[in-house]
Amino acid sequence: MFAEVIIPLALPKNYTWHIPDEMLDSISIGCRVEVNLGKSKKYAGIVKNIHNQEPLSFEAKDILNVLDPEPVIHRYQLQLWEWMAAYYMCTEGEVMAAALPSHFKLSSETILIYNEEFDDDFSALDNDEFMIAEALQMKHELRLTEVQQILDATHVYPVVNRLIGKKLCFVWESLKQTFNAKKESFVLLSNEYHDEDKLSALLNNWGRAPKQMELLLSYLHLMKTQGEVTKADLLKKASASDAQLKGLVEKDILRIEKRSVERIRYAPKDVTIDFALTPSQAEALGQIQECFATKQVCLLHGITSSGKTHVYIKLIENFIRHGQQVLYMLPEIALTSQIIRRLQKHFGGYIGIYHSKFSQNERVEIWNKVKSGEMKIVLGARSSLFLPYQDLGLIICDEEHDSSYKQQDPAPRYHGRDAAIYMASLTGSKVLLGSATPCLETYYNAKTEKYGLAQLNERFGEVKMPAIEFVDNRTIAHKPGEKVMLSPQLLDEIKASVAKGKQVILFQNRRGYSPYQLCTVCGWIAECRNCDVSLTYHKQSNKLKCHYCGNVYPPVTTCAACGSNKLVQRSFGTEKIEEVLEGELQGLKVSRMDFDSVKNKNAHDVLIQQFEQKKIDVLVGTQMVVKGLDFDNVDLVGILDADGLLHFADFRVNERAFQLMEQVSGRAGRREGQGKVLIQTMNPTHPVLLHVSRHDYTGMYNEEIEKRKQFFYPPYSRVINVHFKHKEREICFQAAHQFAKGMDFLYRKYIVGPAEPVINRVRGMFLMEMLLKLPRDAQMIAKCKEDIQKECANLHNIKQFKKVIVLPDVDAQ
Repeated sequence: MFAEVIIPLALPKNYTWHIPDEMLDSISIGCRVEVNLGKSKKYAGIVKNIHNQEPLSFEAKDILNVLDPEPVIHRYQLQLWEWMAAYYMCTEGEVMAAALPSHFKLSSETILIYNEEFDDDFSALDNDEFMIAEALQMKHELRLTEVQQILDATHVYPVVNRLIGKKLCFVWESLKQTFNAKKESFVLLSNEYHDEDKLSALLNNWGRAPKQMELLLSYLHLMKTQGEVTKADLLKKASASDAQLKGLVEKDILRIEKRSVERIRYAPKDVTIDFALTPSQAEALGQIQECFATKQVCLLHGITSSGKTHVYIKLIENFIRHGQQVLYMLPEIALTSQIIRRLQKHFGGYIGIYHSKFSQNERVEIWNKVKSGEMKIVLGARSSLFLPYQDLGLIICDEEHDSSYKQQDPAPRYHGRDAAIYMASLTGSKVLLGSATPCLETYYNAKTEKYGLAQLNERFGEVKMPAIEFVDNRTIAHKPGEKVMLSPQLLDEIKASVAKGKQVILFQNRRGYSPYQLCTVCGWIAECRNCDVSLTYHKQSNKLKCHYCGNVYPPVTTCAACGSNKLVQRSFGTEKIEEVLEGELQGLKVSRMDFDSVKNKNAHDVLIQQFEQKKIDVLVGTQMVVKGLDFDNVDLVGILDADGLLHFADFRVNERAFQLMEQVSGRAGRREGQGKVLIQTMNPTHPVLLHVSRHDYTGMYNEEIEKRKQFFYPPYSRVINVHFKHKEREICFQAAHQFAKGMDFLYRKYIVGPAEPVINRVRGMFLMEMLLKLPRDAQMIAKCKEDIQKECANLHNIKQFKKVIVLPDVDAQ
């Protein structure tokens, strides 16, 4: 018998290994197995298929070991991986690498084995070699990490190589199991003192050591209130030391026991729904349930602050009362903290969170809880799709329009929403897409009845939509070439809002202090050495940063071109706005929410809670403040640079700009009174701004869908963007044109480009792009994907193009 095994590498197809007879009973599809690839590398792979067809072109190696007594993933997950690899033009190994927590993808770790036949004469060895040889002789085997400790150095390969060359040892590759259960020390009362009389006698006749007596009394109090007492809790409560506890253990009064514990603490499991739906919410819920009777996917189009979350909670309740699991997907980790508090209030410990900020050990624990069915509700970003749901009934994809659902790098470049819809077809679950500003393709699918459609057209509590006002920057005095940051009108409105005890959100889609530094003498701009972009100045760290490759540079004081020191900072980011506000509006508490200010696991949660508790008057932020956050006390929102959102070379630019502005506008006036939105712009008559001023999603949709039809863009076509990368510009250019020439015969009328993108160099690699706009014909799209892969192979067969990287991006965002 043979097994087709997926290993976490970008191999064009899966390899086959032979199953030794003694493993036939223990191996099954979805289990991890230890396999040997090449001369010595070992990997933990997943068994995809078991069959009896011997490979014809090579001799199959034996599987070395079965690592799991039962499958770690379900069969439907293997089907999902296969579909993702085919649809998004990558390999199943790349999907596996994205899908599994690192602890399931075991690593090869080198082990040195002592050669017993060595003659024990160490006289020819130098000092480093002698130290290792002596340790090997005693222990017989050493890991590379141990060799590093012995030599107190990280670069030990030359020494190891010399020892192997002298035949003192040889190398064995071992798979390293990296998941460790968390152990904690618990304190227990010795069995003898479970008898209350004996315990009373002990306490009444206590002699010396008052600190130990205090420690024992603290233990008994904790035991009564908590039921179980950890060593850490006890020492903290009693302000005691390890030595005092050790004294009680030596007297056989207390004993210490190590136990495996969960890294994440969960609330008790309980369902408490303490609200009733409004008539319009109840109607929307009825529409969704009606849609689910005949369709798998339904779109809930509800205006901002209409109470979509209440509808989700009622739906979740229905599914978990029937014993099924629910996946609640959000585009940004920043959104999870507010939603999780709401869901925990209603569902307690039934709910867990899963996203990239969790440690690998925590992810394995969540993985196992989902697989056993113990965790009923998972709240997470797009990666939560890959968890092994046992009985998935519902997927909620909130803020479904958000481009953060699309993975950019590395492969698989999948879209979380679309992959969720495909996964639902495998598990028989329902999908609810929710948004105030749906993606045009989604709304088109709902309008053409491919998806169901439910609508929520009034704000919760009958609150009015915020009033939109434009500030015409052309009428405000400012220096030539500079943008207006905070207009006098906006500053006055901020002061008035805060004076009323209200809060303000200001949105600027650029982080840092200043997006570029300019020489006023010759026009030189400080640029990244590796990317064709200007460097952003960050005042807090006093550094210039590239937001594409992450490189950091010291601040520039003289022009690199003409030597002048007349450098000025142009434009503005969130950091500068925060500083200016603190100067202009003294006494106000201003905070910033962007990638730089919320880097650790709980930073965004702390910031959101401070804003909810009214400890912050003005919150300045990037897109993080736009998406789905719900604040009761905000009555003013300022969009500082609307023009910056409207000038991108992208067919989705008007749709994206409308979504961002409408979403950030929706943060205003969510509970009482009418909120206000001030939009600063040089072009107040722009069609998109007029749609925003009327909160008119339908008007924007109708206008954009006509243009999409006219220029054959999605939803009327499917797009594949092919990216080319090489460190030499000319080779990249030639490779792209050579590739396009190969595709030209069959796809001439569907090809746009190749051409250089606006930013044509990133991380030292020059870029070219070619866009394919294909008809919505599944057979033709599949054939085109095949032809792209063939053309890639042809390109790499030409010597000068061997190192050109070709990356196809299906349904490019």
